[in-house]
Amino acid sequence: MTTELAPAPGPERPAGAMPPGRFPGRLAYRLAVPPVSGVLSPRLLGVCAVLAAGTFAVFWVGISVGDISLPLPDVLRALAGAGDPGTRLIVHELRLPRAVAGLLVGIAFGVSGALLQTMTLNPLASPDMMGITQGAGTAVVASIVLGWDFGPGTQFMGLLGALTAAVLVYVLAWKRGTTGYRIVLVGVGVAWICTSATDYLMAHGRQFEAQAALGWLVGNLNGRTWQQIGPLALTLAVLLPAALLLGRQMRTLQLGDDVARGLGTRVQTVRIAVLVCAVGLVAFGTATAGPVAFVALAAPQIAQRLAGTAFPPPVASGLAGAFVVLVSDLAARKLTPGTELPVGIVTGALGAPVLLWLLVRANRAGSGG
Repeated sequence: MTTELAPAPGPERPAGAMPPGRFPGRLAYRLAVPPVSGVLSPRLLGVCAVLAAGTFAVFWVGISVGDISLPLPDVLRALAGAGDPGTRLIVHELRLPRAVAGLLVGIAFGVSGALLQTMTLNPLASPDMMGITQGAGTAVVASIVLGWDFGPGTQFMGLLGALTAAVLVYVLAWKRGTTGYRIVLVGVGVAWICTSATDYLMAHGRQFEAQAALGWLVGNLNGRTWQQIGPLALTLAVLLPAALLLGRQMRTLQLGDDVARGLGTRVQTVRIAVLVCAVGLVAFGTATAGPVAFVALAAPQIAQRLAGTAFPPPVASGLAGAFVVLVSDLAARKLTPGTELPVGIVTGALGAPVLLWLLVRANRAGSGG
């Protein structure tokens, strides 16, 4: 007579948890409502925490520093509605809108760059390189030259211009479907067309409007108002969750279109959805602060290198974008005493070496042509 011994029961797993050991070094999760599952990397969580802490610190420094330096306790009292009336005016009407605009614009550009780079499998893909930013810029410059004030009208024009450029890129890149490589190449051509149109509008506009458009085209956070920030905040509230929900489908695109279709991914539908999210973020970010150069290109690559992931993580990319914009704006205010540089000049100076590094890296890997 033999007796079979049953294995001792292991510790009970909480509802929704995935089997241990299936994802070593990762934290797996499954949510019932909405039906979402995935794997979190402790390193990625740590990177997001560090970037969030750094962004938070620079945000408060940006509110405190200026022509008149304000101690942090005075800033906190002003935010609570107490303290000196002059301090409240400086904080509520000047520095806080500028800091919030920099935060939201950086998040929008960082996430949009991550979406496009993941969709195209190309680290050089960004709204700056694909004509989307230029399309929004051309439309906004047209509205400025026509004499419109900054506000909902210019933001709507920015969205219209970005959508037009994106549709043009997608249609011209279509050949029994699209590929990331064709989208990038066509996007570069559309970017040059939009840049030429912007130059024409600047040359034929009246001097006052042309000067206003020129200051905006560099990328500027100075003088931002709550009215300009509101539409961008609403856009982020809608499109950020959509971008996160698209993450799993985007990862299957890295396996190639045929494999992705075999796994049940609707390749062209996913690409269109990603493009719509990226365009919306870029359009309202550009309409708020102008085409702040290189943030959408550099922030996803910074986040990817820090997190050690195979693709730019959207949340970390957004935080990296916010950090880059806020640090650049702080530097723009302090680099030249008595004069404030537009934030786009500083981000351009920081982003150009990143672009050169990516080009050299792509050539060494045999993918740069």
